Amino acid sequence: MARLADVLERVNSVIGNTLCWAALGMLLLQFVIVLLRYVFGYSFIFLDEGVLYFHAAIFMIGAGYTFLVNAHVRVDIFYAKASERAQAWIDVFGHLFLLTPALLVLLWFSWPTVRGSWAILEGPISVGGIPASFLLKTLIPAYCVLLLMQGTAALIRDIARLKDTPA
Repeated sequence: MARLADVLERVNSVIGNTLCWAALGMLLLQFVIVLLRYVFGYSFIFLDEGVLYFHAAIFMIGAGYTFLVNAHVRVDIFYAKASERAQAWIDVFGHLFLLTPALLVLLWFSWPTVRGSWAILEGPISVGGIPASFLLKTLIPAYCVLLLMQGTAALIRDIARLKDTPA
């Protein structure tokens, strides 16, 4: 099981490290947009949408990596003062009864929209924009799958932690 967790975490690790470059790409694109608009007086909708696509990809695809490196938002009402075993139980509960069901519901209800968007190769959000809204919508199920993968890896690790920690 630990090998499965390693493989799942490796996927999110590679994706997270790759997205660092996407953040740089978004920064450079925004710089070009500002330069074109305020120095040369030109504006292009597809460039503005490019920043939107970068931003959406970084946050949606990077959620699994954020969970991997424990940089996600955590409500520490009880967790911070709990023992390691109690923390593992809280994490197991959260994975099984909060994270997984929420992601499965999101995946289930978003899938028809994504499928329909791909069926017609849905065009730009705005006139003159990037003709690939279907790619943007695909980020929703990708987000769910990557976060479910990381949640599964974390669940495996938490169960192992429960077995290794004395009662």
